Amino acid sequence: MADNQLARWMGGSPFWVLLRLVALSVVVGVILAALGLDPFNILSSLESLLRHLFNFSFEAIERLWRYFVLGAVIVIPLWLILRIASRGR
Repeated sequence: MADNQLARWMGGSPFWVLLRLVALSVVVGVILAALGLDPFNILSSLESLLRHLFNFSFEAIERLWRYFVLGAVIVIPLWLILRIASRGR
């Protein structure tokens, strides 16, 4: 009974949830590393990132917008499909 409650609380089998969290952490880590963030000095890395974004001003906003639109083309339809599919449950 306790395993069932743990699986329900975690959203699935603890092993698979842990495996998904590890994989997602690696992906997010790669993205943050590409942005120049350092996990050992996150505050100064964030400050440096913000300074660079400010220096690039409109160019950075335009790039961010393009990344957002590019990601949204995939994320929003998938989210809608998943929401519609889960409605039958």
